[in-house]
Amino acid sequence: MLKTRYLWVIVLFCFLPSEGVAQDQGKDKFRQGVELYSSGNYEGALQLWLDSYNSGYRSAGLDYNIGNAYFKLNNIPKAILFYERAWLLKPSDENINYNLDVARTLTVDRFQEIPILFFIKWYDYIALFFHVNTWAIISIFSFILCLLFLSLYIYSSGYTYKVTGFWFALVLFIISGASLSLSLHNRSLVYDSHKAIISSPLISGKSSPDASGTDLFVLHEGTKVSIADEVGGWYEIRLSDGNKGWVPVNSLDVI
Repeated sequence: MLKTRYLWVIVLFCFLPSEGVAQDQGKDKFRQGVELYSSGNYEGALQLWLDSYNSGYRSAGLDYNIGNAYFKLNNIPKAILFYERAWLLKPSDENINYNLDVARTLTVDRFQEIPILFFIKWYDYIALFFHVNTWAIISIFSFILCLLFLSLYIYSSGYTYKVTGFWFALVLFIISGASLSLSLHNRSLVYDSHKAIISSPLISGKSSPDASGTDLFVLHEGTKVSIADEVGGWYEIRLSDGNKGWVPVNSLDVI
């Protein structure tokens, strides 16, 4: 199992050059968008930034600025969507957190949230502290160093070298495994978070995945939900208070 995970990381790095090209190609449009935004042309800036985003360029700054442009254009659901995406890439950024909180105050729905255990929050925060590739690099280099110290332990004849090699190998193995776990968790949070923002002005949560289902609750645009299941053109969503219901796929945007 461990070997399979390391193989996955190595395969991931094989695609880094092409991703880097997409990042470079998007930077020019990002800078042009900043100039348009500064001059008050929010629609023009938004179009350039969305082109950059759709081309594969990813950064917390890009998502944050797209959210700002949508906010200026009074599209609160889209603003929240991109602020949430920016937060996943840079959760400690004060501007992102502040603007996200401001945008949330403009939504209609208010639910009592089920508290999340503190260690789960910390685990998520630590996983998001570095980029997925950064955690993967730490894991790979730690594993390589682990092998070197393990070789020192196996082949060295001196007692001191053996003890040093063993303990360093053990510590580096733990660091490598932990970094790999954080890399995988980061990827899950950012690219497969199962979170979404309601984009329809008004939508009813159904008891079954069809229009004839009983209405369970009503949601307004901008509300954040969790996706629990998908059947046909319907998502089963979970609200922050634990309630569940079915809504059409086109009524929300996945974060």
